[in-house]
Amino acid sequence: MEASETEGRTFMQAISEKYSPENFPCRRGPGMGVVVVPSRQQGSPMKDRLNLPSVLVLNGSGISHAGEEGEIAAFCTHVIELDLSHNKLQDWLEISKIVSNIPNLEFLNLSSNQLSDAVLEPDCAKAFSSIRRLVLNNTQVSWDTVHTFTQEMPELEELFLCLNEYTTVTPATMPCPTLRLLHITDNSLQEWSEVRKFGSMFPALDTLVMANNNLNSIQDSGEILQRLFPNLRSINLHNAGLNRWEDIEKLNFLPKLEEMRLQGIPLLQAYTSMERRSLMIAQLPSVTSLNGSAVTDCEREDAERFFIRYHLDHSEEELPHRYHCLVTKYGKLAPLAEIDLRPRCHAKVEVRYEDKVQQVSIRLDKTVGELKKQLRTVVQLPISNMRIYYIDKGSAFGPDELKYSTRALHSYSIQDGDEILVVPKTK
Repeated sequence: MEASETEGRTFMQAISEKYSPENFPCRRGPGMGVVVVPSRQQGSPMKDRLNLPSVLVLNGSGISHAGEEGEIAAFCTHVIELDLSHNKLQDWLEISKIVSNIPNLEFLNLSSNQLSDAVLEPDCAKAFSSIRRLVLNNTQVSWDTVHTFTQEMPELEELFLCLNEYTTVTPATMPCPTLRLLHITDNSLQEWSEVRKFGSMFPALDTLVMANNNLNSIQDSGEILQRLFPNLRSINLHNAGLNRWEDIEKLNFLPKLEEMRLQGIPLLQAYTSMERRSLMIAQLPSVTSLNGSAVTDCEREDAERFFIRYHLDHSEEELPHRYHCLVTKYGKLAPLAEIDLRPRCHAKVEVRYEDKVQQVSIRLDKTVGELKKQLRTVVQLPISNMRIYYIDKGSAFGPDELKYSTRALHSYSIQDGDEILVVPKTK
């Protein structure tokens, strides 16, 4: 037994345990799994039968090396997705022994295997040539390793490099023309001079996810941005360090940008949630999805009109370029009238009793019964002998008797200057 075999389990041992009939019963139905009957080999750790699905999940299984390659080939020809995250793999040669015997593999997750010191030779990387989606999160792989993969993987479309402690980006000697998605969150890429390298490395890049990198600014001109990222449709800059509207305006030079995720940046902290969304939508005319929510035509028009009014008090020197574009579209809009829609709490009314008139302030959140108690001292009548009428001076209708003691006064729409008529009950 090799020294490495004492440090962990083989790939085939992990499969034998997890996907044995006792632990993973055969499932019927399309896509649920298949039953594989292995050829018998002397000393094989395999069970007589294994129920192997096309998606193998072997995360946290203590795997440190491949094991018998013939058995991998016998059992895994149909496998298209493989999760080997959180194992003990530290050698690209061992990983290539696994991958080279799974000819239809399209997705491989190697997250949280410590591969920072592993050296990847080009011939070894050729074993990964069929893979379209590669996940190397929290592996601390070097940029040299990344470039070896991108040069030897002609089908690669999605690459995940999160949590790898990158502070810089080493440019590649050859571009990777097939990569569409780069997920590189939770690193320390603060300088735009590093981020811009992705443009030449991945010319077909469609989606760039860069959350939690504290990017401090976007320093290129619009012309350069247009040339660097001609196909970028979606960008995620959550928790970047951006603090200038000029950086947001520059994103308009990305010719195909449609989807933007941008929360938790210093620039937006001083605004309300409504202001943040409206100002962002107005600044980014081509964006149809912001922070995961679709931008409708109606919402865009409201946001753009809000943007104009928001900047009405700014000096000419402070006005952003986008303001002038929107004024050309909508004209200079007047401020919206401020209307207080809160219900009135008080009203000053004239209380008339016999030939006496007295101005009284009443609370409209009180009831008719409570108003009678208030008027008792004004007109010197007991409540049981009191009938009261409301007279709306702006209406052509006659007095309205306030009969119901529990009804709230505001429901009568009483206004300042209206009249309350008090009449004693007749015996």
